Amino acid sequence: MNKRILQLAVPSILANITIPLVGLVDTAIVGHISDASAIGGIAIGTMLFDLLYWNFGFLRVGTSGMTAQAFGKGQKDECKQILTQSLGIVAIATVAIWLLQWLFVTAVLACVPCSPEVAEFSRHYFFVRIWAAPATLSLLAMKGWFIGMQDTVSPMAVDILVNVVNMVVSYVLAVHTPLGPIGVAYGTLVAQYSGLLLAVSILLVKYSDLSIFRGLETWRSSVQWSKMRRLLVLNGNLFVRSLCFMVVYVGFTSLASRYGDTELAVSAILMKLFMIFSYFVDGFAFAGEALVGRYIGERQPLMMRKAVRLLFVWSVGVGLLFTGVYAIWGDECIWLMTSDQSVIHASAPYMGWLIAMPIVSTLAFMWDGVFVGATAGPEIRNSMIWAALAFVAAYVACNKPLGVQAIYIAYFAHLIARVLYLTIKWKPLYDTQVRKPAMEGAQE
Repeated sequence: MNKRILQLAVPSILANITIPLVGLVDTAIVGHISDASAIGGIAIGTMLFDLLYWNFGFLRVGTSGMTAQAFGKGQKDECKQILTQSLGIVAIATVAIWLLQWLFVTAVLACVPCSPEVAEFSRHYFFVRIWAAPATLSLLAMKGWFIGMQDTVSPMAVDILVNVVNMVVSYVLAVHTPLGPIGVAYGTLVAQYSGLLLAVSILLVKYSDLSIFRGLETWRSSVQWSKMRRLLVLNGNLFVRSLCFMVVYVGFTSLASRYGDTELAVSAILMKLFMIFSYFVDGFAFAGEALVGRYIGERQPLMMRKAVRLLFVWSVGVGLLFTGVYAIWGDECIWLMTSDQSVIHASAPYMGWLIAMPIVSTLAFMWDGVFVGATAGPEIRNSMIWAALAFVAAYVACNKPLGVQAIYIAYFAHLIARVLYLTIKWKPLYDTQVRKPAMEGAQE
């Protein structure tokens, strides 16, 4: 079982650690060939897409859990149907995004204070990258499908290709063509479609027995409401979950900005260090999605319990490792992120939060993976509703007496709420969706 967990987790980890390189390279390219307005425009433009695509995270998450269960049942036709249904949702979402793109970018920029030069560059950046929406959303769905099929090597290959092409093409277009700084947006556009081309090639070659892209009638029958209802209901719950995530993560940054530029910089650095940790533990969460869904489909509750137990052992081990790293070299990690002495000095009161963060968050991430594999939409949704409420309540209660520390207390409150809620809900979910169905299947 440990070998299987690592076979699923390691490729996802390797793919994840290439992600932060892209933003660093884009910023470095623009920073060396242009001025501050272009750097700010890249930051705002990237934020626009974070806000936009975060809400479509259900395309990966929902597809992953349902595919894993169909895989466990040995129902290849259902696996194919789930992918075609997800891609059908992608087509509808793409049209909606393109129709509303001007309204979206105008509304967000109206709420973000920035200079006219930064706003103009971010608009240009956005209106170039938005044409990658079909590829970006399709890759979300395909990544979830690959994970559900117990295949994390294929999405790893796609992610690495996308990130490498992004870095290389962005550099060439920005530095060696008349496009200048906006070349990084075209680089991202080329990279997304390169990834889509590879993903489609993998589907045609590795999964040729499913004949996914053959038969228009099959596609038409797959996207009927009666057959898509379960996926749409699950995705609806996951969409609410994404909105609650936005309350926490956007709220964290927005609240930090109220305390001045230095505190905002500190919070941004601490969150970056936290995200580096999450790239590792997410690999085990993805493995949890694949294995839990598979064993539910196979009606093997004992194997599933064993997988869940070992997944928590591995993820907690990663959490302890990063807690040790931050406890011993936390100051050095801050120095690597900034040379501004005022920011380094201001980060000292918050190092305890950085040290504690991996242990608490790894439990929340791992439970998310388990519940996604079980396609427990209402539980996943409700956990984040309670988490968002805990975040707001903790900040309101602690803001006046504790000041900026209230932001970090609120963030930890949201993690603890997620962990407690999903821990309480695990046994009822196991009894109703795993153990009893397996016993009924054995009796049959």
